[in-house]
Amino acid sequence: MTKKINIAIDGYSACGKSSTAKQVAAKLGYIYIDSGAMYRAVTLFFQQHLIDIDNLHGIANALPKITIEFKPVGTLYHTFLNNEDVEQAIRQPRVAAVVSEVAAMSNVRKKLVEQQQKMAAQKGVVMEGRDIGSVVMPDAELKFFMTADIDIRSKRRQDELLKKTGTLYPIDELKANLLHRDKIDSTRDDSPLTKVEDAIEIDTSYLTLNEQIDLICKKANALITQ
Repeated sequence: MTKKINIAIDGYSACGKSSTAKQVAAKLGYIYIDSGAMYRAVTLFFQQHLIDIDNLHGIANALPKITIEFKPVGTLYHTFLNNEDVEQAIRQPRVAAVVSEVAAMSNVRKKLVEQQQKMAAQKGVVMEGRDIGSVVMPDAELKFFMTADIDIRSKRRQDELLKKTGTLYPIDELKANLLHRDKIDSTRDDSPLTKVEDAIEIDTSYLTLNEQIDLICKKANALITQ
């Protein structure tokens, strides 16, 4: 029987984490978990219910009412918030603008990390985010840390949003948002974005998506077949 491993992929926004992780999971027959989508879903819930991110009491009361799942829709997995498909809604700029602040909240992180660890307990998981290798799956057999040039990341985000929403957002606005998220993600007190010692760093600036996927799959298959 082929053994299963867990793969943690951390890194900055718009480095290709999600696209790469989805395809790696598909090729290996593993479960793909987008931890960032979970924080986006929480952020969307707060916005839908007009809960300000400074309203600590409102946030504490809201968290028990939030259920997040990943369900197959066609050939892809979508994010469901309280049984509603929110895959497109959570990708909107208004969610991206404040998701890092929401993700920095200790009570939000505690709730979602517990869910993520339950998902990973059975192995055979590819999970991507900010604190996967350091906090969520510190015992993952394979850990990667993805980075890329900020201008390339900004253009990728612009292309992604144009494809998903049909709107061409100003590149300077997107770059500012990415730099803002980088700062919050890297300096927050609770589980900051960091490259752990045993993570393999991948600079995706000039790599194609297929090159990223092949690199990770090659490393994974070498471990799985040992």
